[in-house]
Amino acid sequence: MTVLRFIFGDQLSMDLPSLKTTSSSDLVFMTEVNQEATHIKHHKKKLVFIFSCMRHFANALQKKKLNVEYSYLTDSHNQGSFKAECRRIISKHNIRKIILTEPSEYRVLEDVLTWETEFEIPVEVLEDTRFLCSKSRFKKWANGKKQLRMEFFYREMRKEYDILMENDKPVGNEWNFDSQNRQSAPENLKIPQCHHVKEDDITIHVKDMVNDYFSDHFGDTEPFFYAVTRSDALICLKDFITTRLAHYGTYQDAMIEDEPFMFHALISLYLNCGLLGPMECILAAQEAYYQKKAPLNSVEGFIRQVLGWREYIRGIYWLKMPDYKEENALDASRPLPSFFWSGETAMNCLNVAINQTKKNAYAHHIQRLMVLGNFSLLAGLDPHAVNEWYHIVYADAYEWVELPNVSGMVLFADGGVVASKPYAASGSYIKKMSNYCKNCAYSPDKKIGKGACPFNYLYWNFFLVNYNKLKSNPRLGMAYRTLNGFDDDKKLAIQEQASEFVNYFDKGVNHD
Repeated sequence: MTVLRFIFGDQLSMDLPSLKTTSSSDLVFMTEVNQEATHIKHHKKKLVFIFSCMRHFANALQKKKLNVEYSYLTDSHNQGSFKAECRRIISKHNIRKIILTEPSEYRVLEDVLTWETEFEIPVEVLEDTRFLCSKSRFKKWANGKKQLRMEFFYREMRKEYDILMENDKPVGNEWNFDSQNRQSAPENLKIPQCHHVKEDDITIHVKDMVNDYFSDHFGDTEPFFYAVTRSDALICLKDFITTRLAHYGTYQDAMIEDEPFMFHALISLYLNCGLLGPMECILAAQEAYYQKKAPLNSVEGFIRQVLGWREYIRGIYWLKMPDYKEENALDASRPLPSFFWSGETAMNCLNVAINQTKKNAYAHHIQRLMVLGNFSLLAGLDPHAVNEWYHIVYADAYEWVELPNVSGMVLFADGGVVASKPYAASGSYIKKMSNYCKNCAYSPDKKIGKGACPFNYLYWNFFLVNYNKLKSNPRLGMAYRTLNGFDDDKKLAIQEQASEFVNYFDKGVNHD
């Protein structure tokens, strides 16, 4: 019996469950499909990354003497979707069974679950063991809890995997050193360049294909310096551990105009496509602490992102789907501004973050949350439009990780499942944590009137618009006490200026 072992493009790991029992008679099948490249119009650099990684992984499987068939997007026989491609291969090779590892996205899993009936052969879907918390484990943790706070999940994971633990207590007697990880960057801070991988012929060929076939997609393909093989991804991990981890914690929230990567790891894209595993990243960081090469606040902060946040977000996704995708607790409905695609706005923080995203298919988490996300929240942008934008533009974005981050953490669209309050901030936060304001047309020190930073009046307008929905949130008590102290004239002026500003979105005009 010929068994087809189907590999998705974000499952590029030799430890994949569906590869572990492969025999010489089995066929390993990978395919590039237009449907996945265009169901949302992914960033061009993201497509280059994924397709190049897939082609390199197929080559690595062949070097292990596995029987691999690979279907290129440009092949005349390519049917354009996972299901149609599987149907073609089943017919071509007389396949009698399909084995695959469960896909990472709900939409794709729903499709896969129809294959057995449609193809009339057994389809075995294996649990994805590359994550550290299974779906059932997370569901058990969540069961009966009124609030699903990441911090408590993270503590359980630390104990379960014995990470940064001394017997039953956390190293340093604290679970979380986030309070030490919020410093702004001083002038003349030296930031080492992250490791750049030289592109090979495969990547160059893929880049040409993407530029030809997806020319109308957002983003740049140049320069391309991401790893596309496991060996190079491991070099990138080692580079982060040895050159940037030590300062990662302290400056993880800081932003500098010409430094898109700061001290961040830049490995989420490798984790999310399978080139790196979470535990090897966690152990590398932990070892740096024990070898006294990085301080505890940096190491704990990094581990919290991988062992805590990443696993928690995946758990939320599978626990709450499919209804989660439709959540809109604040009834936000404003269309996405055109400058999210062009970057052409007089708000320098948005200009920088969007143009760096266009160039790199990357922005670090504070740019995503407190610049782009904060604006989306305060301006009342439609969650569907914002989710689609984040999914399109970032190379590490798959729905399982993007949706709970955006609907939960960024937009508070889930009403408090992920975050205990909306992460709203005025212009003073941007000024404190970045140098963006120095080159901006607006002043973060001016609260209202001509030249005032839009974040300032949008901030208070947000609390006015959502007064009935948010006034009882205990974490917003101070904000509402301040707001309630404003006289009616001040509130009216805030509302009028906010309304005037957002009315310029679709006109492509920079408001002053």
